[in-house]
Amino acid sequence: METVRKTLLLLVFSCMACITNGQDSKTIIMAFGESYAFEADASYKDAIGSLKAVYDPASYHINLRLGWLHYISGDFTGSAAYYQRAIELKPYAIEARFGLTYPASSLGNYAMVKEQYIKILEVDPLNTVANYYFGLMHYETGDFEMAAILFGKVVNLYPYDEASLLMYAWSKFRLGKLREAEVLFNTVLMIDPENESAAEGLDLIK
Repeated sequence: METVRKTLLLLVFSCMACITNGQDSKTIIMAFGESYAFEADASYKDAIGSLKAVYDPASYHINLRLGWLHYISGDFTGSAAYYQRAIELKPYAIEARFGLTYPASSLGNYAMVKEQYIKILEVDPLNTVANYYFGLMHYETGDFEMAAILFGKVVNLYPYDEASLLMYAWSKFRLGKLREAEVLFNTVLMIDPENESAAEGLDLIK
């Protein structure tokens, strides 16, 4: 009899927990809805306030959204902190790492940006966005060899991608591989006959 009573009590408590969680979910959903509405009106402070009212440090989704809202409101330090928290909660989720690159770039913390691209590519080696922007970082620092490798990965997957083709061409040009650069510049112009950068590259080769 005692066992039956305990079992019944456990069932009651389980049902109560389900109801509570259901109510909490509804509250959180409403908070997200309010947050989106405020964001649409550029009322970022209110959009943040809606979520902070239901803030749970263990919620990946709330932390990710707060990272974005703080970023667009101009609070780059706060944004980075929320994105970092989201990364801690889900280390293999690359969206939070992409998110962190925005405030990190705005703060001039390019070491942090680089770290995120490295981590993203460890999880998803063929991620075209990470390869492209990491390629840009290498190109801007004069590491044309690595830039060419990264841009080449994107071009292999998306041969019609104008931006990646152009940077691949310039990387080859900087490496002195003029024949390859010429072919790539011409390919860019085939896609976009008005591309001034590709035309400039061809003029330099001639």
